[in-house]
Amino acid sequence: MTPHNSWPRLAIYIPLNFMKIIITGGGGFLGSQLCQKLLVRGTWSGRPITEIVLLDAFFREAPNDERIRQVTGDIGDRATVFSAMGSAFDVVFHLASMVSGECEDRFDDAMRVNLDGGRNVFEAARAATGRPRVIFASSVACYGGLEMSQMMSDMTKQLPQTTYGMTKAICEMLVNDHSRKGHFDGRSVRLPTVIVRPGKPNAAASSWASGMFREPLNGETCLLPIRRDQPHPMTGYRTVIDSFIALSEVSEEKLGKDRAYVLPAHRVTPQMAEQVIQEVAAERGMQISAITDAFDARIQGIVDNWPQQVDGARAVEIGLPMPPPLKQIVSEYLADFGPR
Repeated sequence: MTPHNSWPRLAIYIPLNFMKIIITGGGGFLGSQLCQKLLVRGTWSGRPITEIVLLDAFFREAPNDERIRQVTGDIGDRATVFSAMGSAFDVVFHLASMVSGECEDRFDDAMRVNLDGGRNVFEAARAATGRPRVIFASSVACYGGLEMSQMMSDMTKQLPQTTYGMTKAICEMLVNDHSRKGHFDGRSVRLPTVIVRPGKPNAAASSWASGMFREPLNGETCLLPIRRDQPHPMTGYRTVIDSFIALSEVSEEKLGKDRAYVLPAHRVTPQMAEQVIQEVAAERGMQISAITDAFDARIQGIVDNWPQQVDGARAVEIGLPMPPPLKQIVSEYLADFGPR
């Protein structure tokens, strides 16, 4: 029997100016922000972008650019993923995922979406023409089981204590192995908590991280489920989007056998967040609402198993950006999503 990876591939004619990008989770916050940044840039690795395919379970808005194609579907369904991605593309940003709180409550769904969904994306990239680049959105939830106050880096052993973190760690290993075997050129971005997300709180155990900035600035009370002195690594969404793109464009020669890079981040506590939003509000003449203690032992228990600080020096060495000061991150959120 002929092994799968030695099956002959059909010759497909690809125009020289063809430049196709896939974004799974393209209807979500980071996915939509990444899409818009790529459209504004107009190029990837110096080549004009001709098509961006967004795959997600649902979309809030219709496409606003003729280069965008939206595909509504389940990342856990192999046929849907293969159909959406097609047989020829240059790069896929795999962002689709269930969030941490959901994963703790719905183990089987977490395995289907986060793990099987990742495998579907990776197998579609493996089967594609050429050797596309795959950028996987991982998480610092990969860490755990150690003293969380110590500095976590790419050299720290991964022992996740949440289902969400476990699925991310497994997908990181899959990205490394597929790259080792030459199936595709993979890279993983190990994300700190991303702030400040607009909208309403979600099911993520880290939802409070954006909420403690967003709600007071919107004139709403923030119900804080964790201790006010709880440290947590955080970075801005603009920096994350820039990091996705920068890592996707790094020459493969600069990468080693470990294709996962934790991003540099600020060590932030709710006490620090409160001080920053008070300063920003005072400078802008804004009235802000309070951060109110609403301790939740379940959320605190999850957060206790997440790192308190991370070392992103390895990412910086290959050209990924440092986050701006926390106050600037808040100002950027207000500029992009604040009251008009």
